[in-house]
Amino acid sequence: MELKEFITFLNKLEENSVFYKLNKIRNEAIMVEVAVPGQRWEIEFLEDGTIDIEKFISDKDMYDVNELETLFKEFSD
Repeated sequence: MELKEFITFLNKLEENSVFYKLNKIRNEAIMVEVAVPGQRWEIEFLEDGTIDIEKFISDKDMYDVNELETLFKEFSD
């Protein structure tokens, strides 16, 4: 994908009021993080022109403050 197409993609997100932010995780890619109701998308545009998309879809469950302990218990060093 060329830079012009990348900018067109970002403009289309804005025109459709889709929230996004740019990020960089890998040396060879720019990530567009998209948040829509119940989903979060990580769209990576790689230097070789390929696009990787990973979707995180909510299970619709809501948790209370006690779930924060699970976060630290399961994902801390």
